[in-house]
Amino acid sequence: MTGESTTEQTSHGLSPDEVAARLGDGRSNAFVEASSRSVWSIVRANVFTLFNAIIGACFLVLLFLGRWQDALFGLSAVANAFIGSGQEYRAKRALDRLALLNAPLARVLRSGAEKEIPSAEVVLDDVLVLRAGDQVPADARVLRSTRLQLDESMLTGESDAVDKDAGSDILSGSIVVAGDALAQVQHVGADSFANRFASEAKRFSLMHSELRSSINRVLRWVTWLIGPAALLVLNAQMIAAGGWEEAIASGAWRDAAVGAIAAIVAMIPLGLVLMTSITFAVGAVKLTRRQVLVQELAAVEGLARVDIICLDKTGTLTEGDIVFDGSHPLQTDAAPGWEQVLAWYGAQPDANATARCLAEPYTQLPAAEPATRIEFSSARKWSAVAFADGPAGTWVLGGPEMVFPAASGGQDPALDTMADRVRTLASSGRRTLVLARSTAVLTEADAEAERLLPDVEPVMLLTFREQVRSDARETLDYFASQGVAVRVISGDNPDTVAAIAREVGLDAPHGFDARQLPEDEDALAEVLEQNVVFGRVTPQQKKRLVLALKARGHVVAMTGDGVNDALAIKEADIGIAMNSGSAATKAVARLILLDGKFSHLPGVVGEGRQVIANIERISMLFLTKTVYASALAIVFGALLLTFPFLPRQLSAVDGLTIGIPAFFLALLPNQRRYVSGFLRRSLIFSVPAGLVIAAALTVYTLAANAIGIDQAQLRTGATLILTLVGLWVLIVLSRPVTALKAVVIGAMMIALVLMYTIPIVTDFLELVDPGPDAALLVAVISALSIAGIEIVRFVYRRVIRSSIAPVTPTDSGAADGGAQNSSTVGATESRK
Repeated sequence: MTGESTTEQTSHGLSPDEVAARLGDGRSNAFVEASSRSVWSIVRANVFTLFNAIIGACFLVLLFLGRWQDALFGLSAVANAFIGSGQEYRAKRALDRLALLNAPLARVLRSGAEKEIPSAEVVLDDVLVLRAGDQVPADARVLRSTRLQLDESMLTGESDAVDKDAGSDILSGSIVVAGDALAQVQHVGADSFANRFASEAKRFSLMHSELRSSINRVLRWVTWLIGPAALLVLNAQMIAAGGWEEAIASGAWRDAAVGAIAAIVAMIPLGLVLMTSITFAVGAVKLTRRQVLVQELAAVEGLARVDIICLDKTGTLTEGDIVFDGSHPLQTDAAPGWEQVLAWYGAQPDANATARCLAEPYTQLPAAEPATRIEFSSARKWSAVAFADGPAGTWVLGGPEMVFPAASGGQDPALDTMADRVRTLASSGRRTLVLARSTAVLTEADAEAERLLPDVEPVMLLTFREQVRSDARETLDYFASQGVAVRVISGDNPDTVAAIAREVGLDAPHGFDARQLPEDEDALAEVLEQNVVFGRVTPQQKKRLVLALKARGHVVAMTGDGVNDALAIKEADIGIAMNSGSAATKAVARLILLDGKFSHLPGVVGEGRQVIANIERISMLFLTKTVYASALAIVFGALLLTFPFLPRQLSAVDGLTIGIPAFFLALLPNQRRYVSGFLRRSLIFSVPAGLVIAAALTVYTLAANAIGIDQAQLRTGATLILTLVGLWVLIVLSRPVTALKAVVIGAMMIALVLMYTIPIVTDFLELVDPGPDAALLVAVISALSIAGIEIVRFVYRRVIRSSIAPVTPTDSGAADGGAQNSSTVGATESRK
């Protein structure tokens, strides 16, 4: 507080006038949490798109013309908008709930009196009164401390409580676990650590999805083609109706407009967009049954593409709890009473997590209470106790290097032997404490000065370890077999983390201290490639490590449970949080393991693989339609031919040869390894297959016109050709045809037969008897087209196999060509 002494600050705090001045000019802890994204922006992004504009315009034109029967395609656009908006709104709500400051009240010193006020009313330069259990409401500097200890683990990753003395800075969001203090506020509101952290974490972003981006790319290509193609088709329809003037005068322009709309709608892979969203949603529901909550649908796909996974140690590889490991005597005859001393340490109300572990193995307490004691401090890392009646002497429990700092140099062989044993035990990942004893009795003066008695001798080494998750090794073995690299990133000691990593099967001879990380990005990337374990990593460094891996072309997953993991989890391609973790971490994660079991991740990967492999298969169905529809629009427009379908006829055939079977195919089991290049492979099949169908329909139309087949019969014949060839494409992409696939295909065949035989359906679709000439033409052209599709399939498989690698085919479709069950191939491709 400017112009006042530290004594005055400590004694009085701010006056009412000083508080009012700060409240008046906005220097308070009041913080209006900005929404991550407005509802209107979400609706605008999903509804007011070029894609929806085209579909909406076609829909309205058909309604205006009174042809509602041909406007049913508009429902898929509505469904897409609802699913997209719902998905983004769900993510927005999770981010908006993110907050690190939860305590509603704060304790401050004002005008010499202690007051309890709302945390939002804390102002700059206020003097906070902190006691055990309080959450620090704003960044502050300690003025006076009485053994103040803060738990900053959720902010920094440091698992041990941290001592804070006068002059130390403390962060908002940390928790007071012991002692008390007065601290002067340095940063409030939006400038405080907790709120700056939350604001950065709240930045809205949708994860990258190769499926979604590939489909959007196709939509952009089609959008550029729609305008010229629509004009070509409309012009051809008008001229076929007798010319523009005649068509307008006679009203034939209505049929011309319907034909043009039919061409436009056929070009857009409406069902592919909807089917991808539905497949993501079904995958998310299936994962929920496995106790995995999917916060963003595309995350179902994401883990199938991951080639490196970053793990936080605590809560991921380990349970997060310290357990007693064992005792290791340092004397032939240990001083009597040492078990009672350890029992006393474990039973103390203020015992830290490590000391509490002693309560279970040691239960026989001393007969008398301590005469004198020195409480544990995280700064000196030892405590001492002397009993009036019980174990004789003074007993010290603490870190070996702190109790015996000179245990080297050969001056005392016993101490050097102890130091060697400590190093051996520590290298195995175990935390080590020493129990020492002095024959002298601790005095009040010694306790006041926190003075270690000079003649202490080591009695026993005690080891503790973190409980490793039982499922960690098996899960990491799975990732290793799949070519997925692992990096362990922790705020703890690098050697301890490395030892735990070795315990779960990772090749980690040593840990890298993050305090030595290079600033240069290229050098940082090299360090990441050469090391597996990183310790003493700060939250910002975790984020930086993830970004460096992504810059190297890796697809990165990050798991964690603390606030210190939140920024890295947000920046990762796939962020995975434990349900037991902080609210902030869960808010930014794409996936949450509801029961905290790391072993669910292989199942998530499998679900993602099913999504990618099956969407790739059905995309070939939809893109084949886009190709032949685009080619028909251009060719028929250039040749001035009447478009051979009504929109309703196309919708019916598409639904039974593409839409409905695609839904079932998308849900079938499929464990194919991910290989990049989804869109390229799809187009290599779809483009030639679509051109074969377009050529067949063009030849049919020219031949039908030449022999005088009327328009209704021509449309029926074209619909028959599209039905037969479309069914064959479905069969090709379903190979090998399993019993379930055969049922789906058989059901579609029956439905198509009924479509041509039930009077009410044929009347609605305007299907008529094509006559013998058209029927013969349909049979010949369909047979030639089917042969052409088989040739396309044969060439496609050869091209794809030669461009990737020889592999063993699996059930990923006859035209998958790139069926990848080889770990080597999949891992290589995923790093390209």
